[in-house]
Amino acid sequence: MTVATVTKKDIRLLKRCAEISREARESGNTPFGCLLADEEGNILWEQGNVEITESACTGHAETKLMEEVSRRFSKEQLWNCTLYTTAEPCAMCSGAIYWGNVGRVVYGISEKALGELTGNHPQNPTLDLPCRDVFARGRKPIAVIGPVPEAAEGILAVHRGYWS
Repeated sequence: MTVATVTKKDIRLLKRCAEISREARESGNTPFGCLLADEEGNILWEQGNVEITESACTGHAETKLMEEVSRRFSKEQLWNCTLYTTAEPCAMCSGAIYWGNVGRVVYGISEKALGELTGNHPQNPTLDLPCRDVFARGRKPIAVIGPVPEAAEGILAVHRGYWS
């Protein structure tokens, strides 16, 4: 297995995700954010979490982003893109990324670290199921980079005080 290197571009785009998550929090939603970028790092779409209710449980930023970009771009185009996200995609979001055909994922903090932050909070009952494990069960070699320590502090700062 080849270990991928985190680039300055990756860190810059993860920092933008932290800003998106701050905007989501400020608008009354949970503090998560993601974006889709092309190979050059041009941002194609940004998405924060949206309101999650009992009747609309799929408001995770990554799932909402995939719903939008899969309507706007071909599967071939998406394969050459990277989805950047503040926290490791959950199983639902990993499935959306897989079916949407994005070829690379970069995340700031792990699902395990997120679970430590949120504890037993009913708004975020995290699954201890790494996205790498979800992708490994598929038939596409989706590249995953994360967690990225250089982006973690900015991401964690947005979560501080939210889950208590």
